[in-house]
Amino acid sequence: MVRPLFATCSALLFSLGALADNWPFMTLQTAPFAPPDVSIEKSGVTDPGYIFIGPRGNQPAGTAALIYDEDGNLVYQGPTEVTANFKVQKLFNEDVITFWAGDMMKLGFGYGTVHILDDTYREIYTVTLKGDFTSPDGASRDSYIDLHESRVTSRNTLLVTAYNVIQHDLSVIGGRPTDHMLDSKFYEIDIATNEVVFEWSTFDHIADIPLEESKQGWGDDVGSQETPYDAYHINSVELFDEGYIISLRHYWSGYYIHNNGTVMWRLGGEPGKGDFELDRNGEFSWQHDIRIYNETQEGFAMTLFNNANTPSSSVAATTGLSFDVDLVNFKAKTTRVLNDTDDVIHSVSQGSYQLLSEHTGHVAMGYGSIAEVKEFDADNNEVLTVKFGEPNAVASYRGYKCQWKATPFWKPAVVVQRTGPSTVVVHMSWNGATEYDNWAVYSSAYSDGSDPKFQALVNRAGFESTIELNGLSGGFLQVIARKGDIPLGSSDVASLEIAPADEPAPTSSAAA
Repeated sequence: MVRPLFATCSALLFSLGALADNWPFMTLQTAPFAPPDVSIEKSGVTDPGYIFIGPRGNQPAGTAALIYDEDGNLVYQGPTEVTANFKVQKLFNEDVITFWAGDMMKLGFGYGTVHILDDTYREIYTVTLKGDFTSPDGASRDSYIDLHESRVTSRNTLLVTAYNVIQHDLSVIGGRPTDHMLDSKFYEIDIATNEVVFEWSTFDHIADIPLEESKQGWGDDVGSQETPYDAYHINSVELFDEGYIISLRHYWSGYYIHNNGTVMWRLGGEPGKGDFELDRNGEFSWQHDIRIYNETQEGFAMTLFNNANTPSSSVAATTGLSFDVDLVNFKAKTTRVLNDTDDVIHSVSQGSYQLLSEHTGHVAMGYGSIAEVKEFDADNNEVLTVKFGEPNAVASYRGYKCQWKATPFWKPAVVVQRTGPSTVVVHMSWNGATEYDNWAVYSSAYSDGSDPKFQALVNRAGFESTIELNGLSGGFLQVIARKGDIPLGSSDVASLEIAPADEPAPTSSAAA
């Protein structure tokens, strides 16, 4: 078998920053954030929801879990850290937001922790994975959960991936007897107890998933502990029947793994590979995010994000694919091919396919290495495009659209700037709050805000609202976020004896 050079991208463009990023970023008065100033193009009726992304690139202050509305307004920014899989999921029948945060390796995976927050943004569960792992840099870590998957299941467990460096004879693919490679693993973890209830190793089933069938090329600079060979590259896990469906990017395939660990079948993305007959429209390569719906004994619906590209190999335009999979006759019929022909994308890494609603048939796709999220309607027409960075300079591992309601446990923030002897400009925001629609502004002669005097009513205007007030030479000021006339949260009391506008006062409360 002739194998391509290793240039088929073990790093998967996870290490960004080599390209210039001239994208505009927000400047805020009430929070130390600098998130991307997203571009919105809307061309049709959309499903309700907010945009959830975790950008990273060469703008450190914009690297965080971020929520935007459909008008491009920032709604929430989390701590400035590398995140992945930021989305809304159901846990114990309640909406929660979940995300992975940790250290990302240049090889295209990571070591970190999964955080689960309630609708006040309090962290109610922190899921970690201990174990006997070897990392490329030899460092030990508190948790070894990989960035690729953090899927909450219907049984209130968490499906996660993990990568371990092992030593193995790679002579069969042109390597050496003492070479190193990555073992792609997945785990099911009980969220309430953090106990592992199932674990599985691809390498333990090398007879069923032979190294010779990997699409990942080989090169002379591969095989050390620092640069192990990545044969499998697991990137999604889904509950299925009496086991799991996993996606192996470097095999262009999904595999059904039984609860006893047996590899039951393979659904390959190219003709002649695997156990299913696939029509030509459904061929896929370098895929991500395999998901299963409407499962019966006779079959199921399956969706995936078809990258069809790597940094060194462009096969075709990136698409979203949907299938009806027949388990009786072992056929996979393509039912949808999603591609915006006015904005053809070649995503070389990462990406997601999210069915927003079986009723409306709308789909959200995050394009991974290309800083875009698109929504398609039931007729496969693009109806929304969100851009948040230059192509191949900023990425979000996945991008989602989720319905979400939250009232943060922290206070709203207020910053007051004096622009004249009796004139001030008031900036106010409440990071993460979705339910308020106006601000009531009050002044007081007292530092505790007592005996307040109403000054103004300000409609919510994106993340940060601003008003100029006259006739205030001294005293104190407080703002209250409201829904209609119902108060939802009050800021700290800010002094009006403050610095000029070029020296803004600190925010009244920090975003958690």
